[in-house]
Amino acid sequence: MASEEIVRFFIEEGKEHLNTLENGLLDLPATVQNSEEIDEMFRAAHSVKGGAAMLGYSSIQKVAHRLEDYFKVLKQETLPIDRKLESLFLQGVDSLRELLELLQSPFGLRDEDADEVFSRVEPAFGELEAHLKHLQAGGSPVDTPAAGSSAQLKGNIQDDVSELLRQMLSLFRQGESSETRQKLAVFCQHLQELASDSSPWRELTDLADRAVRNENNPYRILAPVVIVELREAGEAIAAGDENAISPSFSLKHLADAEPGAWGHYALIRSDPTSAVKALTDVFEKPQLMKLAKMLYKVAQA
Repeated sequence: MASEEIVRFFIEEGKEHLNTLENGLLDLPATVQNSEEIDEMFRAAHSVKGGAAMLGYSSIQKVAHRLEDYFKVLKQETLPIDRKLESLFLQGVDSLRELLELLQSPFGLRDEDADEVFSRVEPAFGELEAHLKHLQAGGSPVDTPAAGSSAQLKGNIQDDVSELLRQMLSLFRQGESSETRQKLAVFCQHLQELASDSSPWRELTDLADRAVRNENNPYRILAPVVIVELREAGEAIAAGDENAISPSFSLKHLADAEPGAWGHYALIRSDPTSAVKALTDVFEKPQLMKLAKMLYKVAQA
């Protein structure tokens, strides 16, 4: 059996790969136009598959392998991307996240739970494979979510949130300007209207609105926080669990950031790779060396 430390590393790395997959799926039509981004999604699925195979988690391996195969199709062929395709891909990624969360739970990934998750996602994979073949054969795209997809099962609001977040992500990629900030703020207002009767949702979308309007926030820091928190909150609303919505310190800080704030601060996410990237964006090499020595001493304490 794999050691606890190895399993913990696999889970942390797996969640990072899941973020890569989810961010790419938020705007899949744009993602497939960028060979580097679709390659990154393919590699993310491949890495999860390889790690799961090494540790003997066959259910995670099978789900990641199926996703890898389907991303390979998008790498090799130019296909129209429709809502059905996006929904089915998201259902596959949702099941992968569920398996990793089970693995991290106190009971671990029990065989009966893994089998249950895989049996639920297998029909979606069958439909995804059939739809890819339909598009490869020149069939017409489908604009509505796939029947039985996670977006439909969780309610229309999650589908609406995903669509608005796709458009926001596209604006973030256009670069910083007063025009894009204004458009982003409009999207935040539209998002708030989707569940205006929920106080936690109103608070979160208001903070997001203030954060995107705040010209002290660079998009490279702003985008990951806003997109991820709104997506997770949308899932909570769709599941009827609005009490799970809790704005992070990072989002609150972005809403009230003062001029020059990011010249002195780095926004650090919990996974190690993202943390390293954030630090290298801010610190010079001598500062990084000093920080590394300090971290080493703390780790040895």
